[in-house]
Amino acid sequence: MQVRYLPDKTRFQRMTTAELRETFLIEDLFAPGELQLVYVEVDRAIVGSAVPVKEPLSLGTSKEIASEFFAQRREIGVLNVGGPGRIVVDGKTFAMDNRDGLYIGRGSREITFSSEVRAKPAMYYLVSYPAHAQYPTTQAHSTTAAAVHLGVTPDCNVRTIRKYIHPAGIASCQLVMGFTELEEGSVWNTMPAHTHERRSEVYLYFDIEEDATVFHLMGAPEETRHLVVHNRQVVLSPSWSIHSGVGTRNYTFVWAMGGENQDFDDQDGVAVAGLR
Repeated sequence: MQVRYLPDKTRFQRMTTAELRETFLIEDLFAPGELQLVYVEVDRAIVGSAVPVKEPLSLGTSKEIASEFFAQRREIGVLNVGGPGRIVVDGKTFAMDNRDGLYIGRGSREITFSSEVRAKPAMYYLVSYPAHAQYPTTQAHSTTAAAVHLGVTPDCNVRTIRKYIHPAGIASCQLVMGFTELEEGSVWNTMPAHTHERRSEVYLYFDIEEDATVFHLMGAPEETRHLVVHNRQVVLSPSWSIHSGVGTRNYTFVWAMGGENQDFDDQDGVAVAGLR
């Protein structure tokens, strides 16, 4: 398991482009036939992927979490951004189509990921946080999840937010997770920007075409930088940083948060005029 330590906002101001990318961007999370995990010390998040091709992949434990099995003291959110597959949790099978999600509760011992079609494998994106309580493992589908339609054409931000794991949906201990789809012709997310000092956030950008990209904006509102992000790359966003993006074309991203509360609207807004 790779381990990342994130800097504070003072050190952030002196970082080069290469240092920013090495610290805040996970470029190669998805690899065929592999299960990869990155431990982030902020809020003790674990970000990972599983891309089973020939054989199922099992989620095992690691010395970094010092537990008998991965979910002994953790909860996990999963979203499939690839082809159809299956997740088996303690003997119960969940069929996972593209954009289906699964909340895996604390105490789940045996977790395996598989694909239905080798030529088009499932690509499971995982985010995990420590859990102090046990909630039932529950599946989510994009067609039935809570959807919020926001934005206007003049601001190039018409989008649909689909909430999977949140207080009014699938119950969890601290994890909040879902994804946002931008309509064709819309390219902005989370502008006007905000921070939420009480939670950190993780972004997975996907459905970005090969000749397109997203410029992810980050940093304290008065000292912003950007990361150039390509398809299926992950940005780690500490609580003091804004997290916004603009693409050369429309795209989709998974957002996941952990921290002091689960209130989606607990945000410290930043006016556009206040950004530097």
